[in-house]
Amino acid sequence: MVWNPFKKKDEADLVSTEATDSTPSASTVPPPEKTQEKQNGEEQSLSPSVPPAPDNSSSTNVGVAEPVAEVKIQTEQLNEEPQGFVCVPEIRVEDDRTGLDIETLKRAFADNLFYIQGKLGSMATPNDYYMALAYTVRDRLLQRWLNSAQTYLRGDVKVVCYLSAEFLLGPHLGNNLINLGIYDRIEQAITESGLDLQELIAQEEEPGLGNGGLGRLAACYIDSLASLEIPAIGYGIRYEFGIFDQEIQDGWQVEITDKWLRYGNPWEIARPEIAVEVKLGGYVDHYVDDAGNYRTHWIPDREVHGVPYDTPILGYRVNTANTLRLWKAEAPESFDFQAFNVGDYYGAVDAKISSENITKVLYPNDEQVQGKRLRLEQQYFFVSCSLQDMIRLYLLENPNLDNFHETFAVQLNDTHPSIGVPELMRLLVDEHHMAWEQAWQITTHTFAYTNHTLLPEALEKWSVQLFGRVLPRHLEIIYEINRRFLDMVRIRYPDNDAKLASLSLIDELGKKSVRMAHLACVGSYAINGVAQLHTELLKKDVLHDFYALWPEKFSNKTNGVTPRRWVVQNNPGLSKLISRKIGDRWITHLDELRKLEQFADDPQFQAQWQQVKQNCKHQLTKQIKERTGVVVDPTSMFDIQVKRIHEYKRQHLNALHIITLYNRLKENPDLDLQPRTFIFGGKAAPGYFMAKLMIKLITSVGEVVNNDPDVRDRLKVVFLPDYNVTNSQRVYPAADLSEQISTAGKEASGTGNMKFSLNGALTIGTLDGANVEIREEVGAENFFLFGLTTPEVKEQKANGYNSWDVYNANPGLKKAIDMISCGFFSHGDQQLFKPLLDSLLYDDKYMLFADYQDYIDCQDRVGDAFKHKDAWTKMSILNTARSGKFSSDRAIREYCQEIWQVEPVPIELQEYVQANAVLRVRQPNGSKA
Repeated sequence: MVWNPFKKKDEADLVSTEATDSTPSASTVPPPEKTQEKQNGEEQSLSPSVPPAPDNSSSTNVGVAEPVAEVKIQTEQLNEEPQGFVCVPEIRVEDDRTGLDIETLKRAFADNLFYIQGKLGSMATPNDYYMALAYTVRDRLLQRWLNSAQTYLRGDVKVVCYLSAEFLLGPHLGNNLINLGIYDRIEQAITESGLDLQELIAQEEEPGLGNGGLGRLAACYIDSLASLEIPAIGYGIRYEFGIFDQEIQDGWQVEITDKWLRYGNPWEIARPEIAVEVKLGGYVDHYVDDAGNYRTHWIPDREVHGVPYDTPILGYRVNTANTLRLWKAEAPESFDFQAFNVGDYYGAVDAKISSENITKVLYPNDEQVQGKRLRLEQQYFFVSCSLQDMIRLYLLENPNLDNFHETFAVQLNDTHPSIGVPELMRLLVDEHHMAWEQAWQITTHTFAYTNHTLLPEALEKWSVQLFGRVLPRHLEIIYEINRRFLDMVRIRYPDNDAKLASLSLIDELGKKSVRMAHLACVGSYAINGVAQLHTELLKKDVLHDFYALWPEKFSNKTNGVTPRRWVVQNNPGLSKLISRKIGDRWITHLDELRKLEQFADDPQFQAQWQQVKQNCKHQLTKQIKERTGVVVDPTSMFDIQVKRIHEYKRQHLNALHIITLYNRLKENPDLDLQPRTFIFGGKAAPGYFMAKLMIKLITSVGEVVNNDPDVRDRLKVVFLPDYNVTNSQRVYPAADLSEQISTAGKEASGTGNMKFSLNGALTIGTLDGANVEIREEVGAENFFLFGLTTPEVKEQKANGYNSWDVYNANPGLKKAIDMISCGFFSHGDQQLFKPLLDSLLYDDKYMLFADYQDYIDCQDRVGDAFKHKDAWTKMSILNTARSGKFSSDRAIREYCQEIWQVEPVPIELQEYVQANAVLRVRQPNGSKA
């Protein structure tokens, strides 16, 4: 018998169940967590334990509780028990938590508003409505999530573990609605409840877990892994405050704390029961055990607990839901009563503050030694947590770690997680007493390394002194790895000290440091670049000696982006237009876009294409007005550069072009110049002064241009503050021109260039990163190319390139620079931009002046081309049609086949409309049945 609190008084107080008399009533059945006795402190699932569901009542109107439908609880004994587990009866609950029809969705939404948020409709805030909707959607992910985890654990399955310091996910709600295939039904259900779906989606706080392309690539890849039904876990850090929110005050970037968790995160589930312990500092004790074996014991200064928070990552229209596991640092004891009792109130919480600092923010400013130490601790913390978690999972089903590498393929997303190489060695040798040779064999068959940079300063190094203070045992292990590695190098290159110095894991020049990229190369079985040009430059330059040593390790895996978020979700008008013409298979097989080529000259299709683009530009125009106050013309060319602010990305070259156009219009008001709106967005690292000065230059130029009556109707400059995934949703679909103007040989790949091209923007760019492949795919005639090539950049520098000579020889450039120098854009302050100008006039490391004139000439061709709308539209269509290569699905297929050696594992759901929860309990001794 089940008590129903919402039955009216004149109705029966008790509802009979269909269970037998021996079946416990719902009121006496404890939630799953309490029925699972944690006999040995271990959890058996990759996904989190689900918190007890609220009472399954339902209501027709939001916030109004009505009598509920009868709850049916059925039990049946499983036919067989998996080894090592005691299976309790399967519980099937038929309720409103899994149904997909509109009425069921409305009832579930109302239930969650009442039971989870504790609100009636008259009391609810917009965020309450968002949270209720998020829980409604999450309910429909849980069966997929749990079934996926159980399938991976039970079967002979190889799992990809993607280690990344960043996961720039963007909002979850819209993406999950699309992947579940219920967007339209939810929209109707919400509309019939008297609300607006877009307003609820806008309530979601974007997780501040990344900075730029690295984190966004990781997010695209875990989306594709799930969509391709590849068993995978993403491992990262649960930054409490993320990167930062950017405000523009008086033209300067100001960093504001990103409190993305202030209202909670409905998509994550904490799993404190499987927290792990991480050691830091201290010293290493060496001894011989009773059996005569040499052993080490790391005695740390302090210990930190890593608590996992799990988020389901659902694939597109499949049953696979993988896990993103993010680690939060906590103190083992968060409050010291002894210190408190003697009046040391700050000391009482000192351990808590010190520990939790590790996961407070993304990339703490490392200008000071404290910041460097925190950053190293941060990287080690999440890697150690992740590897310990993999070992825990592996040992649930295996007696030892001999074949660990056959179950997990661990991808290092850049150098941040490369500390994983000595950490896995420590765990195997020190904690599990494995012989060094066997441990090294396992380690070097577990890791694969993706390099993401060509900038020497981005190839991480840690001073030996700092490294030894934070990770004393790991420094010993690195020295031993290096000793054995260099012994092998000496055999390969006898009497070649230069080669030894070049390949060594320790940089002996100047301040001794640990080369993390070298460590990743030595400890991995595969090394890949992220664009064809980037990979070739790795082989020829950055990692040349490693390529000469192990050419078989190297391969290229050009980056890709997920079309689900970047077209289907962000540009629904374009998505629907494409699907009407060629069907919707392109969403999972992006090369199908080639079918659009046949319509590129079709006047009717061109008109529809133009209308979609214009609608997107109107939406962005509205956003610009709301966020900056600047009014722009949606019929003007939208010339957009949105990316991390950095000198090599050359946003200041774009600014020089704006100044040049401004000068032309001032000199000749009747000039036939295509009206343009220049749109910038991106964040500068807090400690990167020159990048911040570049933002100030852009906003200062905009202040002058936008307020000059002679030009403001033909030129506008906009800097969109706080550029992130959410804000990008209006930017990519609205772009006419994509600025990809980095110095040749500096950009590894880029993914923004791919998103622009997919949405029909034309590219102006150098032969750098993935630009090379985009141009190859879309056709040279549909790409605006300028600038020096990588060999030409090297040649000019070798021949004594002098930017001062270029400045004096080019009147247009000289005038633009002189205007900045004399204070024209800074209210007469001639010192404001002097550091930036000095870097250009006396160094010009990134060859702005060398590329200036070619860039200006190319931009003139762009302006002329935009005047011919039909021809421009044809080029736009062809850019989209020929961008199929740049799908993250294609990239992940290549990783699976050529690096990880993993296969898809389809997830079977017995009954989608029922939540079939199988509780599996480890036997007390942890042995197999």
